[in-house]
Order: sequence, then structure tokens, then C-alpha cells
Amino acid sequence: MTTGVPFEERGGKLRGVIDLAAGRYPAFLLGGPTGDLLPVFHFHEVARADLDAKLNFLAENGYRTVTSSEIAAHARRETVLKGRFVGLCFDDAWASLWTVAAPLLRRYGMRAIAYAIPSRIVDAADCRPTLDDEGRPAAEGSPFVTWPELRRLSVSGVIDVQCHTDTHSMVFSSSDARGFVTPDYASTPLLNRPQLVPRPALRFLTASELGAPLYAARSRMSDGLRAMVPLDVHEQCLKLVAREGGPAFFSRGDWRAALRRVANEAKTRTPFESEPEQRREIEEELDRGRATLNERLAIRSVNHICLPWGVSGRHTVEALERLGYRSAFANRLRGALGVRPGDHPYWLKRLPNRYLFALPGRGRRLWR
Repeated sequence: MTTGVPFEERGGKLRGVIDLAAGRYPAFLLGGPTGDLLPVFHFHEVARADLDAKLNFLAENGYRTVTSSEIAAHARRETVLKGRFVGLCFDDAWASLWTVAAPLLRRYGMRAIAYAIPSRIVDAADCRPTLDDEGRPAAEGSPFVTWPELRRLSVSGVIDVQCHTDTHSMVFSSSDARGFVTPDYASTPLLNRPQLVPRPALRFLTASELGAPLYAARSRMSDGLRAMVPLDVHEQCLKLVAREGGPAFFSRGDWRAALRRVANEAKTRTPFESEPEQRREIEEELDRGRATLNERLAIRSVNHICLPWGVSGRHTVEALERLGYRSAFANRLRGALGVRPGDHPYWLKRLPNRYLFALPGRGRRLWR
């Protein structure tokens, strides 16, 4: 069985053209007002100069920031936000949330939402220095915030910590190998590397696993069934590359054919999970992510989620409802890229932070 990735789960220029033609981009990007639209912007890793300029623009133009609860209440028509409001979301809770974003938000008197991934967060003896700690060594260690840092951020009131699922996983959705891990795989973003083994023996593909087969992969939150590719075939491919010279193996003209001969064996004996198994895994991702954050941070306010890559599906929406989540950011091929009263609370949408300067105000830069 071979399953590709549906168009609605992909990005790219064509998706952008369709979004533009469908009128999904808010009027304020072309010089109009925001009206009843609440603009929400997402960030990932941040640099000091870039974020400082954006927060300064917001402050000079009288914008106030909102929490996840206020966003949900706006969508559910439970409150009316009058004036200039924006949502600032920091996905994944990278280390720069602690070292750069939080100190700058504090200086400008603003709040932001961090969508954290508990299974990617590690413990640490102490918090790392931030840009407020002049003269101390630069931050090192985990690429994400640590538990002590996330606790401090939560207690400070500057960061509204919410869930980004438990593991932020891609899962294989095909039995047909489309490629292999080569030395260039090191440039693949960490969170785009698929999950090899689910819990309890959670394991992700790494750049050091040279020769590992790569299959079509979809978000665990999608409606795609997991292809449980044989790990023994995976290991055979790794051993072949190691035996034949490691990185030097990929200078051979026949390296693809050699690996494909091994990987093709997987096509004939790759089972797919059942729908009940899929529903159980999706619900556990949502439930465990929220429960772990609430427990580790000693809070009860984690009740909102941002779904990885903006991907959701029928089973995910059903699980969100059963678990009582108040809101979810997820994308689909309709609806404006912002939050309006009456929007479905499990299909809220955002814009990349590069569009922030198009907001009405002094120093405005219209989208071109």
C-alpha cells in the first residue's frame, strides 16, 4: 500500500497562489483595516534585532497582546476585543524563547503564547543566561527550552504555555521508499525528521543513520494511517552503508540501486495500523501533551493547542472535542488567515510573523 501526502497538507508556492485567489489573506495586508479580525502571528527561532523591531512597531502603534484564552473567547463570541489586539505565538518552545523572546516581551510589557512539546524538553540543573545577563557565557545545550526555563516563563506571566502535542511527530504513510538518508540529511529540520518507533520506546530518525530508507510521511494529527515499516530492513540499510565506507559510500554511482535492493523487501511486508489504533494514538498525543505540561509546570491552564504543520483531520477534531480542548490552531483550504468571531475553535488560523509590519500604524509596510 502506498499513500502520498494530500495537497491540503503541503505548503509551497502553489498553495500560496490558491490562498491568495481564495481571498484568505486579510485585507490589512493590502492597506485595509483589520475590522473584526484578530491578527495572530507565529514565530519559531528568533533573533534579537528582528524581534525587537517587531515588538517596537507594535508598542509604538498601541497594540496589545492576547492570551490563548482570549483568542478562544474571541472565536467563540464570548467576548468582544475592541481596539488594537494581536496574538504572538512561539511554536516549539526553542531555546531562544527563553534567551531572547521573553526578555524582550518583558521590556515592552507584552505577553506571548508558547506552544511547547513536552517529549522534546529535558531537565537541567539551572536556567541558561539570557540577553539580560550581560557578560555571562552564551547559551548552550538543548535546542529547546528546558523544564526549569519553561517553569520560570510560566510563573513570570509573560508566557502563556500551551500544547504543541506530546511529540510533534511525522509518521511514515507509505511502504515505498522514496529516498535514503545521505550526509545532506543533516540540513533537514529537526522536527521534520519522522518518528521511527512510537511510545513507549519513542525514537526519531537521526542524521547519523546513513542509508535509512525515507518514505512519504504525514503528521500524526492527519487522517493518514501509519505504515509500520520493518526496522530490520532499516538496520540492514544502515549496516550496508557502514560496511561500504560510511559517507564515502554515497560517492558511488550505484549507491541508490544498492540500497533500493534492500529497501524493496519492506514493500511486501509492511502492515498499516488500524483506524482504532490510529484514533488511540492521536488521542494519547493530545491528552499526554496537555497532562505533562500541566503536571510539570504545576498549573491547570493548558487547554489550547497548536497542531504541528497546521495539519488536522477528522479523528483529531473528534479527539479535541472529547478531551475538552478550548481551541486549536490548524489550517485548511478555506477561511481567512486570522481569527474572527464565529470561527470554528478547532480550525483557527494565523500568519507568518513577516506580515506583522503590514498592520495599520506608523511605519506600516504593505505586503507586496
